[in-house]
Amino acid sequence: MKLLYKLEDSIYPYMGFTHTRDISRCVLLNKEGKILLNHLVGDDKFGHRDYYELPGGGKEKGESLQAALKREIREECGYLIKDDSIIELGRVIDAYNLINRVNNNHYYLCYIDTQCEKKLLEYEKALIYEQVWVSIDEAISLYEGVDTLSSPLATLVINRELPILKLVRDKYRDHIPLIDNPSN
Repeated sequence: MKLLYKLEDSIYPYMGFTHTRDISRCVLLNKEGKILLNHLVGDDKFGHRDYYELPGGGKEKGESLQAALKREIREECGYLIKDDSIIELGRVIDAYNLINRVNNNHYYLCYIDTQCEKKLLEYEKALIYEQVWVSIDEAISLYEGVDTLSSPLATLVINRELPILKLVRDKYRDHIPLIDNPSN
């Protein structure tokens, strides 16, 4: 997958990296052309969290990136992904100094197929305040409106994901069905 950009952590002090994590993330679309965002709220070693993040998560040993994507969306969001709808957007490498980790994020654009049961892990239940369906423009506004001073980790997430949302808006607009588009 094509590398789109690399980001450094300028928020937390650098203490060296001990591992790299492969992650599959996506801009998940429904039939109305809205995307799903996780609203994360909580407190942990990163400080206070109150921001939005695209769904996804880490690849398990022996698992392909697309298999990880499908599993994460099924468990975290409660949806199956349409197999023929997966579009590779690109890769983003970012660093989290506080946990000594480099993330190799693989981003996809895909559509939901059918709903299924969520299987959130305990930490996800505590962290995901809500899941919201919004237009791509609303998603961009939500990212741009986050108070990064009260939620420092949000800066790292916004730097990673806002360009992905803008890429989808600008380059993949034809893949998003628009309710107010008379040609639909």
